[in-house]
Amino acid sequence: MQIAELYQIFKQYPSITTDTRKITPGSLFFALKGENFNGNTFASQALELGAAYAIIDEKKFKTNEKTILVDDVLIALQQLAKHHRLQFKDIPFLAITGSNGKTTTKELIHAVVSTTYITYYTFGNLNNHIGVPLTLLSIKDDVQFAIIEMGANHQKEIAAYCEWAIPTHVLINNCGKAHLEGFGGIDGVRKGKGELYDFAAANNAIVFRNTDLPYLKEMAEERGIKNEITYGGQDADYVGKSLDNNGLIDVAVMTKGYEALIKTQLVGTYNFDNVIGAIAVGATFKVPMNKMVTALEQYTPTNSRSQLVQQGSNTIILDAYNANPTSMSAAIKNFMRTAYPNKVLMLGGMWELGAESITEHQGIINLIQESNWNHVVLVGGDFKNTQHDFNYFENNIEAKAWLQRMQFENTAILIKGSRATAMEQVL
Repeated sequence: MQIAELYQIFKQYPSITTDTRKITPGSLFFALKGENFNGNTFASQALELGAAYAIIDEKKFKTNEKTILVDDVLIALQQLAKHHRLQFKDIPFLAITGSNGKTTTKELIHAVVSTTYITYYTFGNLNNHIGVPLTLLSIKDDVQFAIIEMGANHQKEIAAYCEWAIPTHVLINNCGKAHLEGFGGIDGVRKGKGELYDFAAANNAIVFRNTDLPYLKEMAEERGIKNEITYGGQDADYVGKSLDNNGLIDVAVMTKGYEALIKTQLVGTYNFDNVIGAIAVGATFKVPMNKMVTALEQYTPTNSRSQLVQQGSNTIILDAYNANPTSMSAAIKNFMRTAYPNKVLMLGGMWELGAESITEHQGIINLIQESNWNHVVLVGGDFKNTQHDFNYFENNIEAKAWLQRMQFENTAILIKGSRATAMEQVL
């Protein structure tokens, strides 16, 4: 079946699922394949559960006119998403990527822009080769603004996402030491994330650029980027300053016509870039400043991202959704600067660092040793292969038992680690 024909069916049945446990009546079931499953085998079940059609790519599973045979289900999903995107010719589509904080940046921009425009955006972390198409296909005809988050751990991923999303505006919030194994080092990270700038240069898209990160300027200049809107701490179209507020961050916006003090619910000065970036996007699209301030002050982080949690007399900085050397260092340095009298570090191992893993873990150990802590707990990963005399546990279960035994009071605890260590479970 041709994509144009499949699109007509999608217009009749615009709800898509790839999981039979989430079938809703009248939805389209795309029978994707994975390492340990074949969605084709669930096609009949999907129809029995109420799916209008099942899209398959193995002929033996075509049982009736409700099973639609395509060459490759994943490619069909991606091409359908591109076809749908092309229907919105005059709508701003902002693509966001980066090593640290891209989800928070996306959430803040959504909070700001949605005060003024009907906005669709990436839900959760659906930012991969399946999530990006699903996000695009979730967009309805009433859209006025779209935000597409793009995650990647190897070359050519971002380039592919751009082919489907066709962004009119792009934002790389940073290029840190994340997914070094897949990208092949920090230069590989910049090359991979830079595919967003490659698309912008070739398609005359507008770039939102952080002036506090010189390498972003270099990346933009290398590609001949002409259309830029800048933000940061100085020398930018939208300038701000971060102010500490008992662990939370306040942001003073100091741009003519956009002066304000924003009292956020975010932990850490490293979130300044995310906040001022959201201001830059909102202001570009003429969102009133008072609406932006309200939206940013009311935004409460979830899902273990920069959360400030009170448990009895203890203050917990829960930033455990993920971690890499760049974000881990930033979180520790921010914690060092806080005025809490009693501080405990609970850090999970960092993953996908390849040959650099032990070196990068030792770098974190060296940073920790620059300051005094009441206790330091290291959990899993290559922390076991570093030189230190801190508490070490193999997993979060052992770390949780330790935390329960300690019975802390009037203590501040930073909890951070890669997704694989699930450090939030120590609570």
